[in-house]
Amino acid sequence: MSKTSNVTMDELLASTEIKQLKAGDVVEGTITSVKKHEVWIDLGANGVGVVLRREIGHGQQLELGQSVTTSVVDPEMEDGFALLSMRRAAKDRGWDELQRVFDNQEIIEITPYDANRGGLLIELEGIRGFLPVSQLAAGHYPRVSGADKDEILQKLNALTSKPLRVRILDLSRKDNKLIFSEKEAIKDDMQERFAKLKAGDVVNGVVTGVIDFGAFVNVDGIEGLIHISEISWERVEDPRDYVKNGQAVEAKIIAIDKDRLSLSLKQMSEDPWLQEVKAFSKGDTVEGKVTRITPFGAFVQLSPSVEALVHVSEMSDDEGVDPEKIFQLNEKKKFKVIDIDTEGRKIALSLKAK
Repeated sequence: MSKTSNVTMDELLASTEIKQLKAGDVVEGTITSVKKHEVWIDLGANGVGVVLRREIGHGQQLELGQSVTTSVVDPEMEDGFALLSMRRAAKDRGWDELQRVFDNQEIIEITPYDANRGGLLIELEGIRGFLPVSQLAAGHYPRVSGADKDEILQKLNALTSKPLRVRILDLSRKDNKLIFSEKEAIKDDMQERFAKLKAGDVVNGVVTGVIDFGAFVNVDGIEGLIHISEISWERVEDPRDYVKNGQAVEAKIIAIDKDRLSLSLKQMSEDPWLQEVKAFSKGDTVEGKVTRITPFGAFVQLSPSVEALVHVSEMSDDEGVDPEKIFQLNEKKKFKVIDIDTEGRKIALSLKAK
């Protein structure tokens, strides 16, 4: 028997440069086939491997002949090929790259692949992350009536597959945590824009949400709020009667508070109260319609824009007067004007002194 015949297979493998694959190894290969549920990889001297679709990663474009880096999941399946993962191989390299991006506070572009009611799901560098609703910029924040969860999800789903510019807000390899923020990515730009704005400026925007206490407006990426009291010179019961989602509006800045503008629609026109109040003088006897009744008095409409108050003390000389027993809603009565406060936009009436 020759000397060679006494050499074991293990010794032969050890005498060559070919190393047996083991789980966790990172190997280079060339794509030889791209199928619906799998991708086949030529590993050269290490044979052939397969990557199942779920181990490829979201958004990764693969072509025949492309060189890829993979991680060995199982070095030898029953059919003799290796089971590989691109996702796992990318993960280790991905954490290093993401740490660099986080440390440098770089602005990057991501594309969400899915959404839930809390925010957007993202995969970057083989690592899954999250962009919470609270970290969306004003133009993408899902302003909905009454916090309708289905409507919120619908608006978030509309952002999937849409490129967004973000910064990494929080990163922890140990806890497998990766949080993104769109607000942080535009923060510097927003500060520059805010520096150019001041109270009294007129701006154009688009209504992004109408709620019980007002309307949110997107002003070139900056969030603005028109409070219900600033929608119209008239008494507004429901903002939805005056503005709609998607409506373009021109409004005046009345205050700048941190990262939000306080806006006014009504101040874009002259206060009709100031014109209509000129028709009344102290001592006049006037007729008006009762619009509201409260324990302390009744409100009376004197003209389309002028409302006055009859205090409970001016209803009767009797003590313990109940306004609801004296007035009925929409009832018309005559009163005497006892005071006009133009600056405070108030008129006081008296029933007992008429």
